[in-house]
Amino acid sequence: MPTISTFYGILIRMFFNDHAPPHFHARYGEFEATIDIGTLAVIQGQLPGRALNLVQEWAMIHREELLEGWRLCRENRPPAKIEPLA
Repeated sequence: MPTISTFYGILIRMFFNDHAPPHFHARYGEFEATIDIGTLAVIQGQLPGRALNLVQEWAMIHREELLEGWRLCRENRPPAKIEPLA
């Protein structure tokens, strides 16, 4: 599973050939959540509130890049790295 971004101790990853809907995985310490790219809602798991807010802010800025990364992963190709939240 490629790590596409890292910021404030949060790892953002995508699985190759993963199931719909388009989503990514965010890990912070022992917490992990699956985030829908379209709605930015948590599909599964959980993150602490502050970490979730940072992930959603980052994803809002990079939504088009996330969708392109999702498309590449569905084709078993590695997604591009995405700039971290500054």
